[in-house]
Amino acid sequence: MQDGDEVRKVLAEIRDLQREHLEEYKRFAQEALELQRSATARYEKLRATYGKVVLVGSGLVLVLLALLAYLLVKWGRYLFGA
Repeated sequence: MQDGDEVRKVLAEIRDLQREHLEEYKRFAQEALELQRSATARYEKLRATYGKVVLVGSGLVLVLLALLAYLLVKWGRYLFGA
């Protein structure tokens, strides 16, 4: 009967270790999911900021091109001797 008790003890230890591994896996999976959510949120903020920068930069380029065109029309004959 002692062999049966030893087998039960070993099986109980295996079961307990499997439970511990499962809990560790759940904790790791939850942490990975939180990191992924955090990275996604950061990406969305960065994408919004990048969109604003592109919009402002495009507006600035258009204004500068309009100013250049105005100056060329107004002062072109003096600059190029036409």
